Amino acid sequence: MRPALVVIGDAVLDVDVEGTADRLCPEAPVPVVDVAGQWQRPGGAGLAARLAARTVGEVVLVTALGRDEAGVRLAGLLDGEVELCALPLRGETPCKTRVRAGGQPVVRLDRGGGRVADGPVGERVASALSRASAVLVADYGRGVVGHPGLRRLIAEAATRVPVVWDPHPRGGRPVPGARLVTPNEAEAARFAGGHGEPAEVAAALRAEWGAEVAVTLGSRGAVLAGAEGVRSFGVPPSARMPAGLRPDTCGAGDRFAGAVAAALGEGADPAEAVREAVEAAARFVAAGAATAVSEPVPVPEPAYREPRRAPVALELAERVRRRGGRVVATGGCFDLLHPGHISLLRQARALGDALIVCVNSDASVRRLKGPARPVVPAADRVQVLSALAPVDAVAVFDEPSPAALLDLLAPDVWVKGGDYAGTELPEAEVVRRHGGEIVFVPIVEGYSTTRILEGVHNG
Repeated sequence: MRPALVVIGDAVLDVDVEGTADRLCPEAPVPVVDVAGQWQRPGGAGLAARLAARTVGEVVLVTALGRDEAGVRLAGLLDGEVELCALPLRGETPCKTRVRAGGQPVVRLDRGGGRVADGPVGERVASALSRASAVLVADYGRGVVGHPGLRRLIAEAATRVPVVWDPHPRGGRPVPGARLVTPNEAEAARFAGGHGEPAEVAAALRAEWGAEVAVTLGSRGAVLAGAEGVRSFGVPPSARMPAGLRPDTCGAGDRFAGAVAAALGEGADPAEAVREAVEAAARFVAAGAATAVSEPVPVPEPAYREPRRAPVALELAERVRRRGGRVVATGGCFDLLHPGHISLLRQARALGDALIVCVNSDASVRRLKGPARPVVPAADRVQVLSALAPVDAVAVFDEPSPAALLDLLAPDVWVKGGDYAGTELPEAEVVRRHGGEIVFVPIVEGYSTTRILEGVHNG
């Protein structure tokens, strides 16, 4: 069997609730968040395994999962990307929900305090470790790494392959023989019993743990206390964030630990591995960090067919109108987003106070474009559109035209590209019946998804 990077630790279901906050609750001075969407992803060791799987070969995740809804969702998010060795969990699967408004955290809700069940770990886990090229222990202090059977197997693996230990203040000590320990700056200070310069703290922890120690410093890179002394590794200029931005760093530590373990497994020395991992983590943050690898919380298919199918868009439209604002809508397949789409969205947003994008469902695209389309599924198209600055909400419709959806939204302005000028739009009557106007905006010549796909096939 092929060698694999084995990730061991506590997996968590991470959920982001995204919205806007423009008023305070009357009962207390706390913001009222108008929810625009929900996203989910594996967290903890699950995120470390998923990120590693997208950059290296085979990845095995050893964790504990319950049979509750969070556990089922978490297993589904990992399916097809990692080989999952799930140990039984006593209690609920951990779930962390971040509520964010305007991109800024408002509150985090934690639930599920399940712990790994006692008992043998099973032959699958032992087999995975026997063929490991490297082992990453992603300890999140919830008990998986403390399982006596797992600790014995990890210690045995450390005699054969590199073991990277990403520690947690509530977790256990690294096993003897661990090659590299990777605390962040705050964790390292706690382990060392107080504050100090990162280089001093790293050297002290190396002496205590008997392993090389890389302390991660966020945008300042990392320091490595190793056999050749203490060395610093900065973020290369090509991977730095533009000045003035406040990045979301969620998952950066997992990306660093996975990258350093993969590099050690391929034969790199610790200094080379840390240098590669600093750059990998910086690029990960610049690309959007954990939010960029999140997926929309699925909406049941019938929700596209009922009046409640676009609750976020409907609530937004009503809220804007109550404030005397102007609601703008546009629509299309938005398959393989290109500069023509961006131009349309920017022009449309400039015509009012909020822009709602009506997107054809996968079935609707197939009916319009043929069985080979869409190239990008609806969930991904919605996620990409929702991340664009001109877009305030996205709604999906299943019919050939958005007329039924527009009947609910009743936009003040319906925007189409200038290539539709002179044609009778099937949704025109609905827009005008609600007092809305239809505006045709100039298009960027030379761009269309069909033309892009033809170029790919002919090339």
